[in-house]
Amino acid sequence: MSSNESSLPDPDALFEGAPCGLIVTTEDGAILRANSIFISWVGFSQAELNGRRFQDLLTMGGRIFHQTHWAPLMRMQGSVAEVKLELRHREGHTVTMMLNGVRREHGDTAFFELALFSTTDRDRYEKELLNARKAAEQLLWEKTAAENSLQQAQAELNVAYEKAQRRAEFAEQMVAIASHDLKNPLTAIKMATDILAQGERSAKESQLLGHITQSSERAQRMIADLLDFALARVGHGINIIRREVDLHAVTAQSVSELRVAFPQATLVHEQMGSGTVDLDPDRLQQLIGNLVANSVAYGDVRHRITIASETQPGHAIISVHNEGPMIPPALISVLFEPMTRGSEQDDDVRSVGLGLYIVSEIAKAHDGEAEVCSTEANGTTFSVSFPNAGSIT
Repeated sequence: MSSNESSLPDPDALFEGAPCGLIVTTEDGAILRANSIFISWVGFSQAELNGRRFQDLLTMGGRIFHQTHWAPLMRMQGSVAEVKLELRHREGHTVTMMLNGVRREHGDTAFFELALFSTTDRDRYEKELLNARKAAEQLLWEKTAAENSLQQAQAELNVAYEKAQRRAEFAEQMVAIASHDLKNPLTAIKMATDILAQGERSAKESQLLGHITQSSERAQRMIADLLDFALARVGHGINIIRREVDLHAVTAQSVSELRVAFPQATLVHEQMGSGTVDLDPDRLQQLIGNLVANSVAYGDVRHRITIASETQPGHAIISVHNEGPMIPPALISVLFEPMTRGSEQDDDVRSVGLGLYIVSEIAKAHDGEAEVCSTEANGTTFSVSFPNAGSIT
C-alpha cells in the first residue's frame, strides 16, 4: 500500500461523509445502507430505512417511472444517469433529487449503488433561466408588435400627409385663382368711386364714397397678401426686382401714402445714413405698409408710430416702432407664421393674418431677416435687415 493510500480516510467515513446521498440496495430495491446526507434529506433514521424498499420512498409518479423506466435500464444496461425523481419526506412533503446508479455483482448477488444529488439550486437556476427566457420572448414580441404598429402608423401617416398635401395645394391654388379674379372687379369699383368723387357731392355721399374707397383699398391689400401667400406656399417664393433706389425717399413716399390710409394714426419718419441701396422698391413699400398696418391694429394709436430707415455700408434696415401692450413671449416665436394674430380684436385694419408672414418672406427674398422686440417699458419694434442691399454714397 502506498503512503497516499494509507493517508486516505476510512472507506466507511468516506461513504458517510460524501457530499451526496449514497444508497446501496438489493436488486428488488430493499435498502441495505444509506449515508447520513441522504438520511437528513428524507428525514428517516437508518433503522427506519433498513429493509425498506427504495421505490416505496418515491411519489406515485416516481414509482411508475421506476417500474417502467430506470429499474429495467439498470438490469439491462447496468446503469442510469441523471434521472430526476421526487421522494417523499418523512413529514409528507416532496424532495426533488437527481439519481445516478450502477448495478454491481458481488459473487452470486447483484446490488444497486445509487448516488443522489439535491436539485434545489439547479431547480432555482432553471426556473430563473426559464423566467428570463419568457421575459426575453415577451420583450421580443412587444418589440415586434411595436415595430409593426410603428410601420402601420407610418404608412397611415404617409397616406394622411399625401392627402393633406394635395388638399393644401388645391386650397392654395383656389386662393390664388380667387384672389386674382377679384382684382379686376375691385379695380373697377375703385375707379368708379374716384370718378364719382370728382363731382359735387353732399357730405353724406362723400362720406359713403370714402368708406367705399377705404374698403376697396383694404380688400386690395388682402388680395395682394393672399396672392403672395399662395406663391410662397407652393414653393415659388415672393418675386422681387432689385434696382438702385433711395431708401429714404421710398420710405418717405410710403409713409405719406399710409398717412392717408390711416388718418387715425400719427406716423413719423426718421432716417439715418445716406446713399442708395439695391432693393425692390415696390416690395419695400409693401413691407412698410404691412408693418404700419400691424402697428395701427395692435399698438396704441394715441402715441406716434415711428418708421425708421437706415443705410450703412453693405447694409440697410427698416424698423417700425409703436407703443402699446407687450407681445407675449410665447407668441413671438410664431408671430411671423401665417394666420397668426397678436389679439382677437376686430377692426377695419385687420387683414387675414398674413401681413407679418409676407414681411418675413419679403425679407428672405432679399436675403434678409425680420425680427421683433417687445417690452412693457419700450413698446414694440419690428425691424427688417437687408445685409446684401449695399449702400452707395
